Amino acid sequence: MASSKECSKSKVQIDLYYRPGSPPCTAIRLVAAALGINLNLTLIDFQSGESLKPEYLKLNPQTNIPTMVDDGFSLWERINTEKMTLCTRKTPKHELVDQRLYFDFGTWSEAFTDYFYPILFCGAPRDQSKYDKIAVGFDLLERFLEGQNYVAGSQLTIADLALIVTVSNLEVIKYDFSRYKNVNRWATRIKAEAISFEECNGEGLKAFQELIDYLTQ
Repeated sequence: MASSKECSKSKVQIDLYYRPGSPPCTAIRLVAAALGINLNLTLIDFQSGESLKPEYLKLNPQTNIPTMVDDGFSLWERINTEKMTLCTRKTPKHELVDQRLYFDFGTWSEAFTDYFYPILFCGAPRDQSKYDKIAVGFDLLERFLEGQNYVAGSQLTIADLALIVTVSNLEVIKYDFSRYKNVNRWATRIKAEAISFEECNGEGLKAFQELIDYLTQ
């Protein structure tokens, strides 16, 4: 990824329609900070129906978040928006980054939401089989990091930034992953290296914790 010195020279600005506490939105903010991209943040309040307003539907007919707009071009869906900030030619390394992103979005984040959201939003009982699928994700991440400091090569990539958001959310629900030595080593490194980590991720975690507190009181 670009150095912080290079990033400081960037004049790129992209509109991001987001919500605090959304892991995809947080991941995009971390990627943008790493690349020196200035995000013009617009909060979307689902409860007040902002996502259904004509001006937002014009940008994103699926009404979800995040949505990014760059010089009139609108893009949504998690992986697309994370990759939109790079605009780089595909190489084997980029393919590995893609694989890690799809692992995060298609395997691990899905296991997290499958297990936790029914408990949080519907008061469903804990399902051990769904809980165990989260451990499968940790098992894989532990293997990805064997002898590696980063998940997709020898330097920080958007895959690291996406995955650290997932791990951070699992920390909020007090998932115990202390036995995964590689994951813990990696998480400490990424939290220290990611530009504006506390600012971007801290806001999201605070919102997520507040949602949990509100729905479980």
